[in-house]
Amino acid sequence: MSVTITEEIFGLAKNPFTNAPEMVRRFTMTNRNKLSVSVIQLGAIIQSVRMPDAYNKIEDVCLGFDDIASYVNAKKAYIGGTLGRVANRVANGSYSLGETKFELTKNFKDTYQLHGGFVGFDSVIWEVARKSDLGITFRHISPDGHEGYPGNLTVTVTYWLDEQNHLGIRYEALTDKVTPINLSNHAYFNLAGHNAGVKGLTEHTVEIMSSRIIDTDDDQIPTGKFLNVDDTVFDMRIPVLLGDRLKQFDDRKIKGYDNCFVVNEGMDNGVNLIGKLKHPPSGRTMEIYSNQPGLQFYTANNLPDEANGDAPMIGKECSHYCKHGSFCVETEKFPDAVNHQYTEFPSVFLSPTEKYMHEVMFKFVVEQSWNCCCNNK
Repeated sequence: MSVTITEEIFGLAKNPFTNAPEMVRRFTMTNRNKLSVSVIQLGAIIQSVRMPDAYNKIEDVCLGFDDIASYVNAKKAYIGGTLGRVANRVANGSYSLGETKFELTKNFKDTYQLHGGFVGFDSVIWEVARKSDLGITFRHISPDGHEGYPGNLTVTVTYWLDEQNHLGIRYEALTDKVTPINLSNHAYFNLAGHNAGVKGLTEHTVEIMSSRIIDTDDDQIPTGKFLNVDDTVFDMRIPVLLGDRLKQFDDRKIKGYDNCFVVNEGMDNGVNLIGKLKHPPSGRTMEIYSNQPGLQFYTANNLPDEANGDAPMIGKECSHYCKHGSFCVETEKFPDAVNHQYTEFPSVFLSPTEKYMHEVMFKFVVEQSWNCCCNNK
């Protein structure tokens, strides 16, 4: 029995380029281990990841919505969306290449660009380029000048699932002018269940194979420097309990993790293990593999803080999605790399003679939980 793919109508969304309504379809890949992944054309979004726990109870471990309107209303949270042309931050919404300065749109407080601008890749309706046993491939052509970026950029995002519980994402791109590109995905996960909230997240252990992070200022713009993680809250080279670590952010301006970890140092150019999150009570584990130099680890610090009066964000099954109730693991090149050329920051510029290739793979493992062990005594 191989992976099966089903297709259905998810809803209508307005095309941001034509303002015309278009049908958005959802594709669900399911393997024989009862792991299923749903993706939609809007934003090439990961809408759902359903998997069993140690007791064979199947739950959705990916935050999302059941309708288009909710995705549009929660756009600023980038729930499940593909990020581009340039994920993360671009300082001052500009960069220079040679003697030419490029002014980008400034969609964050009219100060800098975040995740590609006002109409980033999370907001467009992607064409279905291919559907086969090898997965779903979405395609988008970003026109020359869009959000300030030069060149017509043709991008494909392929989602694939196998019988070993690997969920893969392959990003590829070609351009007709030199342009920056740094793609990623902003899926929010909670291995206790998408609706498990703060309690579920604090039960996770996290391990990130990194000895350095990108140093940033108070606006989270990189300074160009690196910080060693030794003896800091960022040292997660051995598994740490996330609940304990989050308490150590109480006296910091940014209340939680939202940092780019330097990964794959000293490794080959292949797809390597860079991180692992585990939820021991359910037995669910998620391993992250990538060929990228950075991993942005984010603990949903900016989702609604209902305890302090924020209006709730209502997700699937009428769930409340809240601050510190989920995590994101965004594989990428370093933030603001366009403004740190000729430094240790890897280049994010793509020329017409090159092909952009970004691979990421999540492996979902179900291990016997602590509770299982206790019940078996």
